[in-house]
Amino acid sequence: MDNLRTLFIFGLLVVSLLLWEAWQNDYVRPQQAANSPAATETTTNAAVNNGDLPELPSTPAAQNLPDVPDSAAPQAVNQIITIKTDVIDAKLSTQGGDIQDLALLNYPVSSDQPDNPVHFLSNKPDEFFVSQSGLRSNKDAPTHYSIYRADNSHYELQAGQDEIKVPLYWENDAGVKVIKTYTFKRDSYVVDVDYQVINNSADIFSAYPYAQFNRNKKAEGSRFIYTYTGPVFSSQGNEYEKVKFDDLDDKPFSLNVTDGWAAMIEHYFVAAVVPSDETSEKTFYAKALDGGNYTTGIRLPALSVTTGGEANTNYELYLGPKKHDRLEKVATNLQLTVDYGIFTIISEPLFWIMEWLHKLTGNWGWSIVLLTVLIKLVFFKLSATSYRSMAAMRKLTPKLASLKERYGDDKQKFNKAMMDLYRTEKINPLGGCLPILVQMPVFLSFYWVLVESIELRQADFIFWLNDLTAMDPYFILPVLFGLSMWFQQTLNPAPQDPAQAMVMKFFPLVFTVFFAFFPSGLVLYWVVNNILSIAQQWYITRKMDAL
Repeated sequence: MDNLRTLFIFGLLVVSLLLWEAWQNDYVRPQQAANSPAATETTTNAAVNNGDLPELPSTPAAQNLPDVPDSAAPQAVNQIITIKTDVIDAKLSTQGGDIQDLALLNYPVSSDQPDNPVHFLSNKPDEFFVSQSGLRSNKDAPTHYSIYRADNSHYELQAGQDEIKVPLYWENDAGVKVIKTYTFKRDSYVVDVDYQVINNSADIFSAYPYAQFNRNKKAEGSRFIYTYTGPVFSSQGNEYEKVKFDDLDDKPFSLNVTDGWAAMIEHYFVAAVVPSDETSEKTFYAKALDGGNYTTGIRLPALSVTTGGEANTNYELYLGPKKHDRLEKVATNLQLTVDYGIFTIISEPLFWIMEWLHKLTGNWGWSIVLLTVLIKLVFFKLSATSYRSMAAMRKLTPKLASLKERYGDDKQKFNKAMMDLYRTEKINPLGGCLPILVQMPVFLSFYWVLVESIELRQADFIFWLNDLTAMDPYFILPVLFGLSMWFQQTLNPAPQDPAQAMVMKFFPLVFTVFFAFFPSGLVLYWVVNNILSIAQQWYITRKMDAL
């Protein structure tokens, strides 16, 4: 059992090191490269490269496409339009009608900067992430490079007003007019996008509407907690599919679907395109661009307008926090962007319970404490079996030491005598490990609940803990964790191997240093879990020692 426990802990350390290396490869090194002058230049150029336009279907009419400008140099003056609601502050560019900046007013960058909101979308080269859209055609049509005309340069939601409509106008020499209208709503991160096409030309006008997100591969999230950043898609039969940036470096992604949505996600926030038409065929796509940028989006069904006719198409954008209650109302399966991975089936009920506890306590820290207590109660009998086994093993420590002294370095005879002793005393050496292994899926599920829940972001607990997703600034919780781990070791049977025993003594110190950089909400969970485990194990050990 001692060997298994040691291997288990070593396994945790190895996994932790692998996570650290993965974070370095995925975030730090690419960010260092992106911050160099050369990388900044190519990133900026990638944003205006023809390659970020979606492909048209392979039809004869699509073979002779008009040239699209290789640069962002417009024929008319580019204008920035500001839109402010009660929850967002956005900037639209009349070039393409793209959303080039979007600040989430209810989500500060940090608890120390409450007036500095997160800029989820931004056209700054080092954190480039914008929403682009347009009409793709074999004729002259407004892509996200075209220049629109706007009525005003500033819109703001007024008291008693539920929504803001921002119309943009485009017209070509042939007589095709396009009105692209954004609708921003009160207390909502959903933005409606509507295209009205008026065809006064002499020919039928056909075009494929598209909406996409273009971003670079920037560092995001905690150094010690890996969370997925990149494209995700959902469709019938494939409710949640990730397409990693590294995969797009090898080849582009394309999938024909009739329903679903496409999104670009990061730790706490999601940008998604949700089509209103769930019956017509559309195409998901994602690809790598020059300069380290990536694009992902949807090409919608073709819009065909006869001479003298009009046509409309529309879709929704969700640009905001990954909150279950909001995401479930926008689209089916969009709440899966709160990415619990393979533990979703357990993590979701755990989050619902924690959310219910928060309604009772009004404090996410106490919700973590109470949920940890509930989990311990559920596994109370299973834990008791484990602790009784370890207590029995502890009582055998003097006899095992005697056997070790008798057989010296003859490991074969020592192991045979040890197994005979276990059979005589009716002790299962694996009895202390198996119950712990059974509980591991629940523990790991709860871990991902704490990592993924934006509700814990900058959530206040008590005293000095004013952000449960940030590390403890005074390292009090990590020290308490290390002390609880050390005390728990004193209740366990000591390893017979002196070298193994020495290594075990260093584990509390190693994990204290490691947990010092973890979010305080996670460390709080482990501290409470250790304290409850110590109380239960101490009671069982004392009871068995009295026999």
